[in-house]
Amino acid sequence: MATVQEKIAQFHEKLKTIEMGGGQKRIDKQHAQGKMTARERLNKLFDEGSFTEISQFIRHRCTNFNMQEKDIPGDGVVTGYGTVNGRLVFAYAEDFTVEGGSLGEMHAHKICQVQEMALKMGAPIIGINDSGGARIQEGVDALSGFGRIFMNNTSASGVIPQISVIMGPCAGGAVYSPALTDFIFMVKNTSNMFITGPAVIKSVTAEEVSSEELGGAMTHNSVSGVAHFACENEDDCIAKIKYLLDFLPSNNMEEAPIAETNDDPQRQDESLNSVIPDSSNMPYDMLDVIKSCVDNGEIYQVLENYALNIITCFARFDGQTVGIIANQPKFLAGCLDINASDKAARFIRFCDSFNIPLVTFVDVPGFLPGTTQEFGGIIRHGAKMLYAYCEATVPKVTVVTRKAYGGAYIAMCCRQLGADMVFAWPTAEIAVMGPDGAANIIFKRDPEKEKKKQEYITEFSTPYKAAEHGYVDCIIEPKETRPRIIDALAMLYSKREERPSKKHGNMPL
Repeated sequence: MATVQEKIAQFHEKLKTIEMGGGQKRIDKQHAQGKMTARERLNKLFDEGSFTEISQFIRHRCTNFNMQEKDIPGDGVVTGYGTVNGRLVFAYAEDFTVEGGSLGEMHAHKICQVQEMALKMGAPIIGINDSGGARIQEGVDALSGFGRIFMNNTSASGVIPQISVIMGPCAGGAVYSPALTDFIFMVKNTSNMFITGPAVIKSVTAEEVSSEELGGAMTHNSVSGVAHFACENEDDCIAKIKYLLDFLPSNNMEEAPIAETNDDPQRQDESLNSVIPDSSNMPYDMLDVIKSCVDNGEIYQVLENYALNIITCFARFDGQTVGIIANQPKFLAGCLDINASDKAARFIRFCDSFNIPLVTFVDVPGFLPGTTQEFGGIIRHGAKMLYAYCEATVPKVTVVTRKAYGGAYIAMCCRQLGADMVFAWPTAEIAVMGPDGAANIIFKRDPEKEKKKQEYITEFSTPYKAAEHGYVDCIIEPKETRPRIIDALAMLYSKREERPSKKHGNMPL
């Protein structure tokens, strides 16, 4: 019979085998591809020495195809918890060195266990995907595992932040867990996501496409809008995840942590008084406006490379996290289109779920016209944005810098969509439509059409009519935008607003 010391030595031997994953040869291969192992990634993510691994000794129960003879350390996934910048976080990381990180019944069980723990503790969860997909030998047991994970993703949605990190392949059913989470990070050249890979596409449609072109980081960050952040390498990716977490609360019952800032809340920026061109048809960079207003000019863009006509980003005002939505006149004149509406709506709903106030900067001439937009359902997609703003009960501050025309004016969080404070610069043009279009309709047969058009611009393409009718609270000098927003957010700190009791609304998806 083994002694106590022999049993302890045996424990350490088993642990060492598990921690080696698929063995040194496969670890070397992983490194050669520019990828870290699952444990290396987690150790990099968590504060030094804080990560606690759980369920290391779990073993698969499959007997198909002689699988009972195969040892799969940790069943191909590392799970646990620790602290990131001092705050509790749960995580799992698929281990590609072990059976290609394939998902089987017990692999899924480990992921579900850590998901459920995160939900109970009210802490964020980070899932690192690097897997060949479902473990075919386990058949429907693997598929049921995906179903459990998706159910947990949905239960946790809006309760705790869920972050997905693609650090290798993520294909087939596996892509839907990241798609159900709040944010997706991808690494250039080493990660990809797709429902069906290049070989299947070629056999079915005869299209030839590379994995990177089909589902690489830049494809999903700039073309499909599936992923939110594109990273240069795995170190860059982990740094960006930590940066994002600093902006977020741990759960929907908390508020985001207040950051220390040395940026004066009363600071004014004289350059804002000249940022708007004299011609209302000339573009300018809305990022210049945003950066001049927020703490230390620091913003963190979400979907930075997708739907460039709208900006969505996290920033801080006097240390308080806010979500900013802003038209970008540099692209498509800041028009709203299908992609911009989807991008904004999802960001608005995330912020509302996690008690993050919304600040909206408006310079929008309208919805993008054309058959492509109409046939693609711009009405339905635009309605998502309307729905998201109306549904949101967090503090909402709107700043109109220039154009705010027609239905797009409404969609950018006007008073009737629940804006608590509406500021307008003297350069604001709040009207049913642009002056040219309006003049062509109102003065169609009038011989003094040009003269009356100028009179129309003077009277109606201004913020003053909207202010007279109570739709604008304050007309402000551009340079004082920062202190006025900070003052409004402080006033709105205790805001409480209820919506009618319901199971849930029917969002125009």
